[in-house]
Amino acid sequence: MAPDRERFDLVYLVLSGTTTAARCPEILHGLLRLGFPAAVEGVRVVESYFDAAIRPRPPRGVVLFAPCSFNSLNKLAAGIADSLALSLVAEAIGRRTPVIVAPSLNQPLLDHPAAQASLATLAGWGVEIVPPVDDGRGPVLAATKQLLGAARMHGPEQTS
Repeated sequence: MAPDRERFDLVYLVLSGTTTAARCPEILHGLLRLGFPAAVEGVRVVESYFDAAIRPRPPRGVVLFAPCSFNSLNKLAAGIADSLALSLVAEAIGRRTPVIVAPSLNQPLLDHPAAQASLATLAGWGVEIVPPVDDGRGPVLAATKQLLGAARMHGPEQTS
């Protein structure tokens, strides 16, 4: 890890509607084990653009978008922020805070020209991409260990 890399105590776990969204609790527990805030007071579910926790703008933090659907991937790369989740991620990209996108796409969707262009665009903007895995049974989000490894690079200093 580069010694001058900015570290964050705040993480945003953003997810979109895919079959692998059911892994959210597993990912969240892993983020807590990395040292991101574990106190109930430090964990917020934000459901509105008007939530006081993100006004006038969301506090700086690491954004882990996992899983990211085909639709959300392409919207994000096109600059479309028509939901709270996409707005938060788009703002983080614009602020140059760490953004990690983990698409959950089957092989045909991953091979789609729009997805390939979107992945290239996002990578060009400095977004870290954690590629999906397709084992032949449908969309599979990358292993939780990979997702947490990407977040760890920007998270709280490890004491052990």
